[in-house]
Amino acid sequence: MTQFWRPGAERPQILDDEEGGVLFYSAPQSSSSSGFGYSILERLRKRLPVYKYKTAIQFLVENHATTIVVGETGSGKTTQIPQFLREAGWAEGGRMIACTQPRRLAVQSVASRVAEEMDVKLGEEVGYAIRFENVTNPDTTKIKFLTDGVLLREMMDDPLLTKYSIIIVDEAHERSISTDMLLGLLKKIQRRRSELRLVISSATIDAKTMSTFFTGSKKHQGLEAKDDKLNMTPAILSVEGKSFTVEIHYLEEPVSDYLQAAVSTVLSIHSQEAPGDILVFLTGQDDIDAAVQLLTEDTRSHGKNSGLSILPLYSGLPRGDQELVFSNSPRGKRKVVIATNIAETSLTLEGIVYVIDSGFSKQKFFNPISDIENLVVAPISKASARQRAGRAGRVRPGKCFRLYTEDHYVTQMAVEGVPEMQRSNLVSLVIQLKALGIDNILGFDWLAPPSPEAMIRALEVLYSLGVLDDDAKLTTPIGFQVAEIPLDPMISKMVISSCSLGCSEEILTIAAVLSVQSIWMSARGAQKESDELKRRFAVAEGDHISFLNVYKGFLQSGKSSKWCSQNFLNYQTMKKVVEIRGQLCRLLNRLGLTLKSCEGDIKAVRKAVIAGFFANACRLEAYSVNGMYKTVRTSQEVYIHPSSILHRVNPKWVVYHSLVSTDKHYMRNVIAINPSWLTEAAPHFYHFQKPNYPVS
Repeated sequence: MTQFWRPGAERPQILDDEEGGVLFYSAPQSSSSSGFGYSILERLRKRLPVYKYKTAIQFLVENHATTIVVGETGSGKTTQIPQFLREAGWAEGGRMIACTQPRRLAVQSVASRVAEEMDVKLGEEVGYAIRFENVTNPDTTKIKFLTDGVLLREMMDDPLLTKYSIIIVDEAHERSISTDMLLGLLKKIQRRRSELRLVISSATIDAKTMSTFFTGSKKHQGLEAKDDKLNMTPAILSVEGKSFTVEIHYLEEPVSDYLQAAVSTVLSIHSQEAPGDILVFLTGQDDIDAAVQLLTEDTRSHGKNSGLSILPLYSGLPRGDQELVFSNSPRGKRKVVIATNIAETSLTLEGIVYVIDSGFSKQKFFNPISDIENLVVAPISKASARQRAGRAGRVRPGKCFRLYTEDHYVTQMAVEGVPEMQRSNLVSLVIQLKALGIDNILGFDWLAPPSPEAMIRALEVLYSLGVLDDDAKLTTPIGFQVAEIPLDPMISKMVISSCSLGCSEEILTIAAVLSVQSIWMSARGAQKESDELKRRFAVAEGDHISFLNVYKGFLQSGKSSKWCSQNFLNYQTMKKVVEIRGQLCRLLNRLGLTLKSCEGDIKAVRKAVIAGFFANACRLEAYSVNGMYKTVRTSQEVYIHPSSILHRVNPKWVVYHSLVSTDKHYMRNVIAINPSWLTEAAPHFYHFQKPNYPVS
């Protein structure tokens, strides 16, 4: 059996691998040393396509600073590569192997699977970390799965990530802001820590572009490793997938309603095709809930013999409901999973034979000029379409039904999607880079450079919050405190300001609620009842204060799931709010900030909200009959969202948390204010001028 050099041992003589070229060979199969003859899971591991490249992967990682693995869907790269590298000794001597994922759900599910395969308790030798949740043991964890964002936060305390010997960036093709930022920072770290190994893993990534990125900069050219036998040129390894043939079916003519078309296709498959589970790709929770309802109604009309088990899957779904999609189909039932693009990568849904691809996904597009972030339904790329189709061929030959024409796929779909870096608000990114000591942000080595307009807008926001000084450096202490809190900088500024205003206990509750998806359950079919229950918590001051009433009621109920159900509240989300609030309390104590309750002084709470969100002030238009507001800064026409407590109340002056665009620009999470508080909180930003009509 081929022997590998373990870190700390004397390096053996190695073979030349042709300067980082593509290397294909497999390790000889080793015999079992277990008295049990290997578990079922061990035998399943060996059947994965990536397993025969175990030796190749260990060899490349040993000899190259960076290894790029292009592994097709179903190859097993996500679960197996970390285990291969642990077996090669990279987690010895108190060091860890990190494996990042862009999505929280993928982090949790992959960590659980790897712990199961290694026959260890999750949180011990194998653990995971997502925002506000750390399931690891610093003394025993060898393999740590985490989101890109959490690894970026860890750099605040350990800029060179010294506790990790290898960092695997998985699903790099998703090109989230955090992934692109992480790749740029890892490239910088590698120049300081040449012993750090990077593995970039993806199903559809352009390996040449990635390889050029890690070798192409002037700073990197001519770089010599401390170990003269370490090759700084990235190695590229391609692994075939464990997939069967997938028949692709297109529509002959475009459809006007992809949602109805998806439901009809599910029913057609169920009545005409052989057994096998169905995966439907839709754009978001609203679409998914509507599809579930339509299919459920059809199921009821057929009684118990309908044969469909209908399950939603999206990021805001409670953890218990998410886990249902991984279970086997009930006997005599066909499972139908209706999902967002969260199911495109990382998550393995066994039993899927049929995929229905709507051709759309929901994406954020930020306009730095208007300062509005639109969440729009946009066509997917060819890369995403291939990923979706690949989900159908995991267990046997499958079929993919694309709800668009072949001509649309060939002539109109983009090859790759637009990286999130180039369509997002960059405020959080900029403050993280500043906190890491990177001041020349425009000169940072980006895989896909962001727009100068978005970068300038981010700097303006941070400067207005007092986070950056005239030299665009973090201010002391507020700038560093805001950077330390893992929240949107506006929320962090609100939290810090609450300490001096004497209402930090209340503001921490509000911050925790603003940091989760909606605390309210979907009220499809029961909107009137939901609205009536919501009004029980409502106060004239607005949504933020109403959140305090909801939180108080939840605690008084003994954190009861029944109470949540009765009040159309998401129990799992409310539990998360309690957990986040507790972590924020501990963080403020660590920062030396005072925790205090305002004892019912709601004016102080509203002023604290303004301290963070003064730039989001709006004024009701004089004589407006339809509730139209205009933003003070840009005169943008906006309206209070129907979900807000203040919808139809229309106070003269408000501050909002975020804008969402559908048919109009809607303000979400709105609080009523006195305009004089704006100049009090931000005299550098506002000058009060007496208007031609009453303001209160």
